[in-house]
Amino acid sequence: MDPAAAFTEHRDLLFTVAYEMLGSSADAEDIVQESWVRWSAVEHATVRDARAFLVRVVTRLALNRLRTIRRQRETYVGPWLPEPLLTTDDITRDVELAESVSLAMLVVLESLSPAERAVFVLHDVFGFSYDEIADAVGKSTAAVRQIAHRAREHVRTRRPRATVSAEDHAAVSERFFEAAAGGDIQSLMDVLAPDVVLLTDGGGKVRAALRPIFGSDKVVRFLEGVRPEPERMRYELAWVNGRRAALMYVDGVLDTMVTAHVDDGRISELYVVRNPDKLKRVNATARLVRA
Repeated sequence: MDPAAAFTEHRDLLFTVAYEMLGSSADAEDIVQESWVRWSAVEHATVRDARAFLVRVVTRLALNRLRTIRRQRETYVGPWLPEPLLTTDDITRDVELAESVSLAMLVVLESLSPAERAVFVLHDVFGFSYDEIADAVGKSTAAVRQIAHRAREHVRTRRPRATVSAEDHAAVSERFFEAAAGGDIQSLMDVLAPDVVLLTDGGGKVRAALRPIFGSDKVVRFLEGVRPEPERMRYELAWVNGRRAALMYVDGVLDTMVTAHVDDGRISELYVVRNPDKLKRVNATARLVRA
């Protein structure tokens, strides 16, 4: 077994696992790099399954990082949203993967404990067995089964319902982006659910709502208040975290990423990332995989 080739073969999977556990591409990339250092020091002749071994290493490193960054997020200014990732449109062919990396799902996963998140991600998203997960998280198989059940119930009660196809989701989202960019109030109201929720992440560095905004009237007023002058703004459509999104540029600089969750043909949740630190990496497409 060529150690470098084995690592390269599984690198995209390792990044995907780390990102789903951490919600940060920067942290996920750090974990992957650290896993390479650990992998390089291993006696490779003793490793029977490189994929399982590497995922185990990444899981342990990500769990340690997750416990640290969760403490940091307790003092985060305003709502915390995951760091967005550019993805390709073909990710929508894997419905489960696209849903698992959507901002809507990552926000739900953020409410799990570190162990619950690791077990749920490894079992329900990537299909690892309870025995394999037990080895990765340092718990008994019986304990992992209990954690998985608890995490699954938590996610089930909080995850947004997927009631439209990827194509319909994209169509509704694009109608919203066009209306928002053009300041078309009536079209905005038509596409937003009456009880829509808006989350904006500015990280205390740029203007953003410090609390969720509820209701289409309030959401539209907020959007109107922060919309820049038309001559300074342009937006382009992109695939972000497996969903259609809009990237807004102000004076030629990426200022905002907007994506949505669509329920029954209307937008029920809006996610707006403005923290410039989280937008730095929205310039290269990530390849997310489950295999």
